[in-house]
Amino acid sequence: MLKKGAKLFSLAAQVNISMQDYSKKGKWPIVFIVKVVVWLALILSFPILQDVYKRSTYLSQIAYALNTFLTASVLFSVGRFVMIALYTRRTERQSVRGNFVLGINRVTAVLNSIFAIIALMLAFGINPVGFVTSMTIVAMAIAVTFREYITNMISGLILMFSDQFSIGDRIKVGEYHGKIVDITLANIVVKNDEDDIVLIPNNAAFTEKIVNKSVNQSNKLSVKFELPLYAAANMEELEEKLKKLLMYHPDVHWTDDVALKVVNIGKDYVQYKIEFNALNSTNKLHRQLENEVLTLILKQQREP
Repeated sequence: MLKKGAKLFSLAAQVNISMQDYSKKGKWPIVFIVKVVVWLALILSFPILQDVYKRSTYLSQIAYALNTFLTASVLFSVGRFVMIALYTRRTERQSVRGNFVLGINRVTAVLNSIFAIIALMLAFGINPVGFVTSMTIVAMAIAVTFREYITNMISGLILMFSDQFSIGDRIKVGEYHGKIVDITLANIVVKNDEDDIVLIPNNAAFTEKIVNKSVNQSNKLSVKFELPLYAAANMEELEEKLKKLLMYHPDVHWTDDVALKVVNIGKDYVQYKIEFNALNSTNKLHRQLENEVLTLILKQQREP
């Protein structure tokens, strides 16, 4: 009994922490509180206004429909708080990259929408079970018509509960690449380097080759470039200038093994690369360092 009580107390504490987090962010669940108050008032009205409901069939249907929706919505909200609290407790000492909270929020929204439709049916005196049964053929036609959206939605839910991608990751899909800013039930929302928003269908995560550049990010940076064969005579001078640039750069962790290396020799060109360690693994810093290195190389080649 003591163990069960301790577990319940711990769970309650986690829920309380989640509620406090909302409070700190200025996002107290006011909608949830309003729903609970209306739900409790509605429950109390059934015995008090029993005669009124008996005299008005339409009012009774509305009350019953609203009660059905609020009961389900409140239970879903409580379940969401509890599941997020448990997840937070289980992963508080782990490095988590998944989208569990996002997935729970999306599933809760979908379930609320379903029960809102059921409540509307009840309000108009329509039996949901009978309606669904009679609309089976139509439902099948709708499923075929909206197949892409349905599969996208399912793919989105799978992505939300997986650790393949996370909001903030930088990915590359075909010719598009950028940072994930949101995962909806239809698309992976990506912002590219030009701050354009690119919508990638969720199905692409399972049908296309996607590179997640944020997984196992490293501080190591490799800059590759090509130069014509006649420029090989000035490679020692170029290497010294590159070393001087990187050795005293405030964002580079200098090591003595940094050197200009030949990658490939073509008919009239040579491919080179230089590898070094940046102070952090941010894409912004890597792009800045790569730009500085390439600018120095270009400047060197322009000099007589």
